[in-house]
Amino acid sequence: MNTELPEPADLALLRDAFGLGAADTADALGWAAVHDFEARHGVVLPEPYRTFVAEITDGSADGPPDHGLLGLAELPSDWGDGRSARNLARPFPLTAAWLWEEDEETPEEEFDARLARLSEDGSVVLGTDGCGMYWHLVVTGPHRGHIWMVTDVGATPFGAEFGHTTAASGFAGWVAHWHTGHPWFDA
Repeated sequence: MNTELPEPADLALLRDAFGLGAADTADALGWAAVHDFEARHGVVLPEPYRTFVAEITDGSADGPPDHGLLGLAELPSDWGDGRSARNLARPFPLTAAWLWEEDEETPEEEFDARLARLSEDGSVVLGTDGCGMYWHLVVTGPHRGHIWMVTDVGATPFGAEFGHTTAASGFAGWVAHWHTGHPWFDA
């Protein structure tokens, strides 16, 4: 997974997965809009997602995930109004799966703060599979470039090295897994 430079094979895979040819750019944000977003949020988006939204498309109703891929600055309709402001420049708070239903070690005051940071810090929300299951692309911190599933019971990274799936890590691996029709957790 290369988060600094877009791999031509990844970009070709992304175009194919979303049914777009090399000349299809009507729904792309363009580089000026991507640079503006990055400057406002104090981040540099990981590749190939960065080039994807700049040159290919900014979201898609066809998915992934089940309810479609959100545009860069969007949040799911069921995200809720009572959440704190997002801070993409602050590092994503996890580096290992966390099932809070089974967590008896984290003190309650730390638990609530840690849980809140999952929906606030260091990631863009790619979309939802419904029922409070959100896919995040980590943009800041040690897991930059990785995809995470955050649900009402826990959070887990996506990629073969983390278990639960045979897919490659990162945005291109996540899209490829969806495009080939595999269930998310197929390991």
